[in-house]
Amino acid sequence: MSHTPLTQRPVWTELKSLYANLKDETLRQLFAADPQRGERMSLEACGVYLDYSKHRIDASSLSALLRLAADCDLQQHIEAMFTGQKINSTEQRAVLHTALRAPASKAILVDGENVVPLVHHVLARMSAFSDQVRSGAWKGHTGKRIRNIVNIGIGGSDLGPVMAYEALKHYSQRDLTMRFVANVDATDFVEATQDLDPAETLFIISSKTFTTLETMTNAHSARAWLIAKLKDQAAVAKHFVAVSTNAEAVTKFGIDSANMFGFWDWVGGRYSMDSAIGLSTMLAIGPQGFKEMLGGFHAMDEHFRTAPLAQNMPVIMALLTIWYSDFFAAETVAILPYDQYLKRFPAYLQQLAMESNGKQTTQDGAAVDYNTSPIYWGEPGTNGQHSFYQLIHQGTRLIPCDFIAFTEPLNKLGTHHEQLLANVFAQAEALAFGKTSAEVAAEGTKPWLVPHRTFSGNRPSSMLLVDRLTPRSLGTLIALYEHSVFTQGVIWNIDSFDQWGVELGKVLAQRIVPELSRSNDAPLTHDSSTNALIRRYLRRRAGAHPPS
Repeated sequence: MSHTPLTQRPVWTELKSLYANLKDETLRQLFAADPQRGERMSLEACGVYLDYSKHRIDASSLSALLRLAADCDLQQHIEAMFTGQKINSTEQRAVLHTALRAPASKAILVDGENVVPLVHHVLARMSAFSDQVRSGAWKGHTGKRIRNIVNIGIGGSDLGPVMAYEALKHYSQRDLTMRFVANVDATDFVEATQDLDPAETLFIISSKTFTTLETMTNAHSARAWLIAKLKDQAAVAKHFVAVSTNAEAVTKFGIDSANMFGFWDWVGGRYSMDSAIGLSTMLAIGPQGFKEMLGGFHAMDEHFRTAPLAQNMPVIMALLTIWYSDFFAAETVAILPYDQYLKRFPAYLQQLAMESNGKQTTQDGAAVDYNTSPIYWGEPGTNGQHSFYQLIHQGTRLIPCDFIAFTEPLNKLGTHHEQLLANVFAQAEALAFGKTSAEVAAEGTKPWLVPHRTFSGNRPSSMLLVDRLTPRSLGTLIALYEHSVFTQGVIWNIDSFDQWGVELGKVLAQRIVPELSRSNDAPLTHDSSTNALIRRYLRRRAGAHPPS
């Protein structure tokens, strides 16, 4: 595979020239020059329709971006991932979240072992357990059925399950109350359990190593809460299960190792929601719903692996992100789902994209000299229209947008859905074409007000249109973004699957914890700011008796 630095490749230089020629052209001009642009710049795959015609690209720039992907050996990198090669170079691990949704008939080897049977063995155990809990056959310590499920995790062990539960709530078993605890702030745990009956509550502790600080702090608080109410340590075995690989620590906690559901080091946390980390999702929507979700993931996997680059939806989306990040200097991407069920989808994509590609070092250890991951953010429409859309429309920053909408509502109520879709289509149109000062003046607007009511337009967006939000279509959408993020990482020549940036703060926090509860006069050895903050905390805690 080529190791020529990205910015020294001829196609990169060509893209800079194409950008210089195109940057002052408007979407109005591009559409006027090509009346069929709206139909021509679209793709359909796995039930997802992508309209990317409202982007500031033309045939030449798109062709050059596709050649950039080929020049970076994208196809070979895709195959390396799907075949279990150790593409997480800094940790020397395979990256095989795609194996989590592979059919049982597939064979995918990691160090000579076919991992697909392992995946399906865990799925079968998850399914059997879910059926027991959902049917009421699983009883708590006092003989009551389980009615409350609390998932305790953080990062990928929380964001994926929370997002999936909210997204698929329409399909969930409504007599089960689902709660999620992640933050080490005690408020998160206290509020999640405030109104729950311990005799009817099951905790899922999601931590691969069973050592994650925040997760285990909350897990031990949950254990103490349960025992305080049920007055018996033996109750833990009936009210806790683990998603982990550390059988010794799980057993020591009091969880029966038979109720431990494992996954593997080739599953990264932010890519794990379709592994055993998704146990809460399966409990909510049932094994069949979970299977349908995996089918959606797999369909997009196959599209990504086999479609030519020019017709490959994740590739096109990734190339557009690179185009704006590295040539237009756009710093963010707005994720705007026009479906209330997807209210946590932007937060999920924040981790997926920014933890994956928020890197400053190439695979070779050199400093990058180009922008990597943009900032992902967003809220559901139409709420965002009455919040931050003002800045997207008339602010000074260029913010590419991904609109996500569904042609069929899950909840039919009057004309709500028609109004929702009218808004999403109108927003994309307004961003692209704006409203000229001449058009504003022609409406009889007072001259002094014309500049304020003028919209420059030329603000890019994608439209992702799906028939219906289902477990399958959710899986498809998630895989679409997973593979787009991977493609970006390949072209930027960074490791999208490590996350060393989260480590330093965790290490320093472990050092500071005992200092916040100390009663001695040992000197603090941090910088002057951190020392002052610690001393202030200790003084406030001690009231009128400040330590030295």
